Amino acid sequence: MDDNLSGEEEDYYYSSDQESLNGIDNDESVSIPVSSRSNTVKVITKESLLAAQREDLRRVMELLSVKEHHARTLLIHYRWDVEKLFAVLVEKGKDSLFSGAGVTLLENQSCDSSVSGSSSMMSCDICVEDVPGYQLTRMDCGHSFCNNCWTGHFTVKINEGQSKRIICMAHKCNAICDEDVVRALVSKSQPDLAEKFDRFLLESYIEDNKMVKWCPSTPHCGNAIRVEDDELCEVECSCGLQFCFSCSSQAHSPCSCVMWELWRKKCFDESETVNWITVHTKPCPKCHKPVEKNGGCNLVTCLCRQSFCWLCGEATGRDHTWARISGHSCGRFQEDKEKQMERAKRDLKRYMHYHNRYKAHIDSSKLEAKLSNNISKKVSISEKRELQLKDFSWATNGLHRLFRSRRVLSYSYPFAFYMFGDELFKDEMSSEEREIKQNLFEDQQQQLEANVEKLSKFLEEPFDQFADDKVMQIRIQVINLSVAVDTLCENMYECIENDLLGSLQLGIHNITPYRSNGIERASDFYSSQNSKEAVGQSSDCGTSSKS
Repeated sequence: MDDNLSGEEEDYYYSSDQESLNGIDNDESVSIPVSSRSNTVKVITKESLLAAQREDLRRVMELLSVKEHHARTLLIHYRWDVEKLFAVLVEKGKDSLFSGAGVTLLENQSCDSSVSGSSSMMSCDICVEDVPGYQLTRMDCGHSFCNNCWTGHFTVKINEGQSKRIICMAHKCNAICDEDVVRALVSKSQPDLAEKFDRFLLESYIEDNKMVKWCPSTPHCGNAIRVEDDELCEVECSCGLQFCFSCSSQAHSPCSCVMWELWRKKCFDESETVNWITVHTKPCPKCHKPVEKNGGCNLVTCLCRQSFCWLCGEATGRDHTWARISGHSCGRFQEDKEKQMERAKRDLKRYMHYHNRYKAHIDSSKLEAKLSNNISKKVSISEKRELQLKDFSWATNGLHRLFRSRRVLSYSYPFAFYMFGDELFKDEMSSEEREIKQNLFEDQQQQLEANVEKLSKFLEEPFDQFADDKVMQIRIQVINLSVAVDTLCENMYECIENDLLGSLQLGIHNITPYRSNGIERASDFYSSQNSKEAVGQSSDCGTSSKS
């Protein structure tokens, strides 16, 4: 790479030195805010969960002029997808929107759910008993039953985990019961159950919302993550955990979620152990335990004292001469067994090739994480020296670029293992097409690997001990290599999306788009003003029954 850099190019990238570069390790001490623009990923804590839920509730309440429990019923039915709810409204109309979600609105409906304030006796169709009118409660659908029957119905449904959509008791009625009535009746006899009901309603915002998920940290940090644009992304929680929002596993791009799950299982289960046993051992014909040969003689003896021929696996006598093995003559070729052995050897060799390189880069990233303290010390020393160069942000930015590119490089090997193997895409590509695509990908992978190693080498240089000209040379190399690896990472992702996965018919292997600034760190959700407006506009009108 040319050491000289034109002033225009240098100034262009030097201004971008100030951009945030988040490292592969989840260490907050080496992280910088990703960007000054608004964040599309939010952290929802226990304290802000209610405000986040009310933000969506308020939008629906204002558009449709409905009460809060009707808005919640609609949002739960459409899995808290406000845009989809609005689309159904425009396409099918308000009546279809409400009926599909089980929302019934009666004209001239009173805020009081009790049937009558008088003590006149009325019959309950469930228990078939006559009760005073003030002990009957009417739902939005118009059906009235006594409070005892309603309470028993609500208790059963809440205990069964159906709090979010409790249906009316009337025959063939699919209307959803008013949550305020449920809360009022249940809290009279079972306050703890009413709290459980409220908790289920609150957590439905996370459980039923495809754009919100719990952080998979262990032990759990108690946070949830909400994304605004696309659920196919990788995020970082405020607790420091980076994960794939789509499958809740660790961040694994450019692997697809399916590929990563297969690779994780392959690395941790016993499949490759079985392959190794198949390649390097033979089963004893008597006790069937695997036996490994430790000498050159093809007459082997198991611990159970059974002797057998290593070449064909058949039982023999214990005597062995230069001419023959006692009681056995080996010479018949068994094609199926030979093919099985060769395939096991080939599969094991291929797996070890990709796994060793994947593991090597993972180990390198862990060792390079220690560079963070070394870089900080070298920058601190260099700033105190009387050098012409005063700004050393290039070193820190280069370090974070190294973290990200190393991470991309490590996960590119599991991707290649499945992309060019027979497990997933055997019927999607011909042998010639697979070879062309593999050569294209491996060329880009090789270029990225070479530049990543160069960047790592220059960052390890003791530039705090060098003179001005030598420091400037290292600075230019680090900046050039940082730009190069960023471009190569982006090109690799484009190759995967367009040339490799894009041409396949099976569309389940989508990958997270490449982000030059690294995995986006979620910002705290703060909506106090929105929460106040939602509280002020909620039209709760005392729907609990009166005794």
